[in-house]
Amino acid sequence: MLAPTLAWRFLRDGRAQTLLILAGATVGVAAFVFVSAIIVGLQENLVDKTLGSQAHLTVLPEEPPPRPLYEAAAPTLYARRIEEPAPRRRPFDQWQRALRTLEATPGVVAACPKVTGSALAIRGGAQEGVTVVGADAARLRRIVDLPRYLVEGRYRLGSGEALIGDDLADELGVRLGDPLRLTTEGRDADVRIAGIFDVGQQALDGRWVVLSLRGAQTLLDRVGDVTAIDATVEGIFEADAVAEQVAARTGLEVESWIDRNQQLLTALKSQDQSTLMIRVFVMLAVAMGIASVLVVSVVQRRGQIGILRAIGTKQRTVLAIFLWQGAFIGVVGAVLGTAIGAAFTQLLERVTFFPITVGPRLALMAMLISLGTGLASAILPARRAARMDPAAAIRGDG
Repeated sequence: MLAPTLAWRFLRDGRAQTLLILAGATVGVAAFVFVSAIIVGLQENLVDKTLGSQAHLTVLPEEPPPRPLYEAAAPTLYARRIEEPAPRRRPFDQWQRALRTLEATPGVVAACPKVTGSALAIRGGAQEGVTVVGADAARLRRIVDLPRYLVEGRYRLGSGEALIGDDLADELGVRLGDPLRLTTEGRDADVRIAGIFDVGQQALDGRWVVLSLRGAQTLLDRVGDVTAIDATVEGIFEADAVAEQVAARTGLEVESWIDRNQQLLTALKSQDQSTLMIRVFVMLAVAMGIASVLVVSVVQRRGQIGILRAIGTKQRTVLAIFLWQGAFIGVVGAVLGTAIGAAFTQLLERVTFFPITVGPRLALMAMLISLGTGLASAILPARRAARMDPAAAIRGDG
């Protein structure tokens, strides 16, 4: 216990220096925690908003081969016109089997067959082009949590009922319980507004009209058919791996949210790199501050160090004294810095639109990094103190 006792005494005797370096370590850790919490909160908010309105996986029907508009018999023909099949009329053969296979795939949490298509929404003299989405209500809520975003009404998709976005409701001038006519090529449907949602994305709030699966199939002339099967997975960043499994099992095309949001992922990676650089430079500044103060401490106490060495104190004990000082500064700076950083994040959270929290993982990481920084910063001063010649140190020549 000699080393920690002397380390504490040295820190206590040099109060001004100790308080100065503690302040530096505390500010550094607070900045580390604050910046990390903001970036993590922002990233989680972006991912949550992105995945809050779309599936993790989408299984699509098999793409039929393109066919030529006409054939030519001339043997010297080098090119011909090709007609791509209309994707909205593409049948999804044996989608029930694909659904069962999808639900049996490890990592898949929920699956929802759906029918989508374009229609015209009419209310009095107002008309708007809309996207009709038909699905089973219980299945759909496990893909897109519409009940969470409801601002009026109830989440239900009975016969003749519809859910629409608040922007679309404003454009059409409809409110809860109002009738609405939907028309497609040769087919009409009259529905009543059962609920209005606000997801926060114009593509949904200004376009979506959600019906029951059977109602949408009838309106879009897709009775017994679906256009795709959506799914959610356990680990969102494992979506690509699960998509490959599903594609291998079904032989169908499978898209993941990662495929559809490459720009978002690129932005998240850039943020991670920027955050890492900030963390590194902050902790380097803290390390240099601790090291400089401990070097000064070694110079100021060279006489005491010489006496300790003269009475038989081992080099490793002297080394441990200064390592303990670095550890003390690192731990205390981590505790105070984490508390201050967490307090600032709580203040900032009141004026932001996304949650910012300092979780146990971030707090533990800050503690370990601060402790490691304190110990690493103390290595050179500690080695210098341990290698002092006792006689020279006592004379003041060390």
